[in-house]
Amino acid sequence: MKKSSIIGLVVIAIAVAIIISTSSSASSYANFDEAYALATKGSDESIHVVGELKKNALGEVVGLQPSQDMLSVEFVLVDENNKEQKVYLNQPMPTDLLKSDKVVVIGGYKSDRFVADKVLLKCPSKYEETSL
Repeated sequence: MKKSSIIGLVVIAIAVAIIISTSSSASSYANFDEAYALATKGSDESIHVVGELKKNALGEVVGLQPSQDMLSVEFVLVDENNKEQKVYLNQPMPTDLLKSDKVVVIGGYKSDRFVADKVLLKCPSKYEETSL
């Protein structure tokens, strides 16, 4: 075999190994029921849950409870199946959390509470068209 063929096979093998290792650690999207079912089966992988903050009839966010030292926050998220769940984030409240249209929490269940490692926000003002 030529040296170039051997080098090519080694490069392909490394690429396949990288793809397999990254795909196994990728987290998946779910609702709160699916995330809870995974947690009860012993899965500790991160789950993405998409939802909106719970609001009252006037459109005001309810259920938001920052800690006294402002280093963590708990809020109620309503997933796409209209299931409400308290979410705990052991970080300061994200700046635009109250303005966000959709919220993606990444984490998993610990006991009966969803603990988020990360929160991603979709702010509607960022994506609105502006007239020139």
